[in-house]
Amino acid sequence: MLTASLQALLAQAIDYAGMFPPASLDLETALKNQAQYLRSEDAWMLHTFVLPVEQFDAAKPFLAQFDPQHPLRVAALGPRAANAEIFLETLESCDAAIRAFAKYDVDLISISHLEMPLPLDADSSLLSEARAILGDLPVFWETPPERAGHTIALLAEFNSNQDAPTFGCKMRTGGVTPHAFPTCAQIAGALVTPATHQVPVKFTAGLHHPIRQFRDEVKTKMHGFLNVLGAAVLAAEHRWDASQTALMLEDENPASFRFTDDCFAWRQWKIGIERLAYRRKFAVSFGSCSFDEPRQDLRALAWL
Repeated sequence: MLTASLQALLAQAIDYAGMFPPASLDLETALKNQAQYLRSEDAWMLHTFVLPVEQFDAAKPFLAQFDPQHPLRVAALGPRAANAEIFLETLESCDAAIRAFAKYDVDLISISHLEMPLPLDADSSLLSEARAILGDLPVFWETPPERAGHTIALLAEFNSNQDAPTFGCKMRTGGVTPHAFPTCAQIAGALVTPATHQVPVKFTAGLHHPIRQFRDEVKTKMHGFLNVLGAAVLAAEHRWDASQTALMLEDENPASFRFTDDCFAWRQWKIGIERLAYRRKFAVSFGSCSFDEPRQDLRALAWL
């Protein structure tokens, strides 16, 4: 049965990235899936469709399957740039493409935000130039786990001088090989920083299943999306340190997680519905190449 706390924790939490591994669907199929998901009973969990900027024109012939009640909400994915100079040139091209695509059909398309890797030589002046190019478009700057602390500190400093924290951090939580998965300690170190600095954070890759578990297809343990999102909100609410946060990320026992209409709890730690909804503003979403696997697992656990 769907409880209020599970709904609050997972509302608009999944960015559908069907074109990316391991699903690796073609654009037409992925967009068809998105259109169907938007009309499903589980659409409340769906956030955006992850679409590379260079695929904008290719997507136009498939927009007829969306309508004003079920528009295509896009997370625009920008390419990687080797250094700051190339980065700014690439960003200008992305901005032009985003503006043109958003105007192509205002009833069917909206651009939620941009996701793009930051170059290693990024600093506050580069972020200022990026903001000047992009205007008020929200951005999640991707960073590898080992640089998450540095990137979050940089974004926190920049956001402190802005009217709203429109620059967030995007952290990878997996992939298709064992070495692509960061450790629980690496994720925990990143989570306690946004809790302090109020930097919006989203996650990408490897979060197909609710609870952390070993998966033979990747020959390693995959992080659970309930572990990650739950640790993000509880760490912020209770001011956990990295060690406590890592304990929750490592938990493989579904019985440790409890969902009621009053609160979400992990072991003895609880958070009420209103506070959970507030904390979720800074633990925004996670990208998944499957919208089906997360729902199937939740149903198998009798949580959905």
